[in-house]
Amino acid sequence: MTTSKSLDVVTLGEAMVMLVAGQPGPLEQVETFYKRTAGAETNVAIGLARLGMQVGWGSRLGQDSLGRYLLDSLRGEGVDCSRVVLAAGERTGLLFKDRVLDGSDPKVEYHRAGSAASRMCPDDVDRDWLLSARHLHATGVFAAVSADSFQVTKRTMRLMREAGRTVSFDTNLRPTLWASTEAMRAGVNELAALADWVLPGVEEGLLLTGERAPEAIARFYLDLGARLVVVKLGPDGAYYDDGTHSGHVPASPVEQVVDTVGAGDGFAVGVISGLLEGLSLERAVARGAWIGARAVQVPGDTEGLPTRAELQAAGL
Repeated sequence: MTTSKSLDVVTLGEAMVMLVAGQPGPLEQVETFYKRTAGAETNVAIGLARLGMQVGWGSRLGQDSLGRYLLDSLRGEGVDCSRVVLAAGERTGLLFKDRVLDGSDPKVEYHRAGSAASRMCPDDVDRDWLLSARHLHATGVFAAVSADSFQVTKRTMRLMREAGRTVSFDTNLRPTLWASTEAMRAGVNELAALADWVLPGVEEGLLLTGERAPEAIARFYLDLGARLVVVKLGPDGAYYDDGTHSGHVPASPVEQVVDTVGAGDGFAVGVISGLLEGLSLERAVARGAWIGARAVQVPGDTEGLPTRAELQAAGL
């Protein structure tokens, strides 16, 4: 299958239906939930599409009500879903997330084992569609879902690099999806070596590189071949280094932390969009910090992702 449509960004990954608790307390005692979309790659796809970029998302969903909901939601955001397969007899992933009031990380319960997305294989990748984009965004989440999804991630990153496209990689660790910490470290760093822009969190960087200082984490990935490393420092902002220029961008103000999930994806939206639009490193990272700050002030993963008009109103 080919396509003539030119895309700015493509991403492949697992989307899940997220049921967010309507009130705090143990999930087994919650009676009301709100249905939302979830998935690191789809969060980024939605965020970039809201900024007016042409974005494509490839995946595999079950041919069930959950899969149809996700497909309708992504299409409604303007994301090209022409390479999403609805597979008969397979299941779409589902997760439950509790409601917290103190700004701590919410508890998440996944029901994704054996999902349709976990059955994607490298042969499912449409090379022409992939190469119709100028940039690929990949994450350590989809790479960890199954052995096949790791190979899908690896193949897409290689194809884009070989074709001269840019590739961003958010390490986005999910330890419970990996066989061991050692396997996670080796797998994530193998993929990071295929990326132009690497986006680790500082705690992730410590686990992956053994280094605690942002400067040392950045140097580790620059030595692996990255052209740019942006280390997320949470409330302390972010550190960036492209081998020539480095600096620190402070975090954007946050009135109240409602839900920390999705902040890293919002940060990626800002950095990727900024760099593709030709902003300076400092301005792109500042945009990422601002969108990340918006993300933690809402209960879902995507409610805080801005439109282009909101971005322009903020001077970013």
